[in-house]
Amino acid sequence: MAAHDTHKQRRIVFHRLPPGQAEAAAALLAGIDGLSVRRERDGVSLRVDYDLPGFTLQGIEEALEGRGFHLDGSLLQRLRRALIYYCEAVQCENMAEEGDRSQKCRQIWVQAYEHHPHGDCDETPEEWRAYR
Repeated sequence: MAAHDTHKQRRIVFHRLPPGQAEAAAALLAGIDGLSVRRERDGVSLRVDYDLPGFTLQGIEEALEGRGFHLDGSLLQRLRRALIYYCEAVQCENMAEEGDRSQKCRQIWVQAYEHHPHGDCDETPEEWRAYR
């Protein structure tokens, strides 16, 4: 995976009760631009595709929980979620800093260029230039 890979494919796992959460969540998320949703065969999970920083797994899952959906709370799923949340947050921060850094570098270069002498930089006195 490249360092600047912003396309993500993640799995959202719902609690088994109440049944039908995955289908209802897929119907809810299907209308969102920039977000692709597929139901998994197990009936309790979805596969979502999105690009950072427009979407994050944490944002998607928090929105679903806000709508009353119940995610799988097993230790393995909580650890997996925490790792993904952290990695995506760091990647989004790095992407923001990279944009800021390139702008700052551009400003530094412009300031250095303004202080650099331009044109004829020959420090030889004018009368000596014609001397032969």
